[in-house]
Parts: sequence; C-alpha cells; structure tokens
Amino acid sequence: MDNIADLINKYGFPIVSAAGMGYFIYFVWKWVTTVIKPVIGSANGTLIALIDRIRMLDNDLIRLNQKVEVVLQLRGKTIDKERIIAEQEINIDPFKKKRDEDAAKKAAEDAAKPIGGAKGRKATPQEIKDAAGDD
Repeated sequence: MDNIADLINKYGFPIVSAAGMGYFIYFVWKWVTTVIKPVIGSANGTLIALIDRIRMLDNDLIRLNQKVEVVLQLRGKTIDKERIIAEQEINIDPFKKKRDEDAAKKAAEDAAKPIGGAKGRKATPQEIKDAAGDD
C-alpha cells in the first residue's frame, strides 16, 4: 500500500490510474485469448454440426410430407369418410349408450314374461306363426 502511495506522490493519480487500467486491460485480453477463445471455437464447431443436423431433418420432413400427400391423393375420399365417422363417434350422444342398455334390459325382461293373461305380454306375429306351425 505504501508503494502505491509513493507512486501517486511521485507521478500523480492520473498516471498511476492509467497504468492500472492498462494492466487491467492486458489481464482481460490475456484471459479472453487463453480461456474464452478456445471455448468459442469448440462451440462454433458444435453449432455447425447442429445446423447440418437441422438441415437433414428439414429434408426428411419435406420427404415425409410428400409421401403423406401421395397417400392422401391415392386414398382419396376414404380419408374424408373416416374423418366424418370419427367425428360422429366423438360427437355421439353420451347418454345414448345408457338408453340402449336400458332398452335391451327392458326387452330381455319383456321376453322373460309369459305370453297371454291380463298382465302378460302380447305374442309377436312370428311367435303366432311358429305356434301355428305355418312355414
């Protein structure tokens, strides 16, 4: 510390601070050239390799899009039909399945009831035909 104070007394503060800044600039320049520059060089090589891979993937995507377009043209309207069917399945009434199950259950119960009587069910035309023996 006394050494710096002696330098300031002898040469003045502006000269000593300019020398200090010169050393700081030299130190930063040395650090950048020895530490940072090699890292940037290797990162540059990695960047070039990644760009090449992206170009390859882009070419692959272009080829795949062309293949999909060809398939779409060859299949024609079948794809539209499948899409419409899928949309209908998606948009189907959520309670329709329950109603169908209830109707099937009721039909099974009705089929189990005996034919005739005040509370019984009516015979279907097919059952009447079968009972009569007419073919």
